[in-house]
Amino acid sequence: MSDDQTTTDTGTTVSVHDGADAAAFQAELDKWKALSRKNEDRFKQASTELEGYRQSHMSDTEKAIEAARAEARNAALSEVGTKLISAELRAASSAAGVTLPGAEYLNLDSFLGEDGNPDSVRIEAFVSSLPKPSTTQPYAQDLGLGRQGSPAAGQLTREDLSRMSPREINEARKAGKCEALMRGEI
Repeated sequence: MSDDQTTTDTGTTVSVHDGADAAAFQAELDKWKALSRKNEDRFKQASTELEGYRQSHMSDTEKAIEAARAEARNAALSEVGTKLISAELRAASSAAGVTLPGAEYLNLDSFLGEDGNPDSVRIEAFVSSLPKPSTTQPYAQDLGLGRQGSPAAGQLTREDLSRMSPREINEARKAGKCEALMRGEI
């Protein structure tokens, strides 16, 4: 990007010839952002007033129906929300490379937001608090485990013995090649 161009927060590039134009542009941008926030606040306030007006003009039955709808919606969202939370926890933990504790040890409702949807901030905070698995072994894993490998390594099988003479069988026994067969390992 050349010296006479500036990139805004929205990613658009605007040509600016000197520092004074850049300052004026930034002031104009800040003014429109402030106006946008002010309009958002007005919209939220008007929506709240409209909902209050609707509530005040409802009959008792309409209020009861509306309360039942809200309760049913929240129940459905909490039921599905725990499944969504479980899926998001698994996805976040696999991305972070950590292992989740068992589901019976987790209170999945604690990750549920006010609106019944999973709270991704809480999920990320929890997953980042889990310990990372260690990749180094503190000691050699194969020490003290006894004989390793196949117990029949270098041992003769019944089929081998059926093809041998009695003299060869006695020699194999003296050499220790029939021990696995005699212990019943083969």
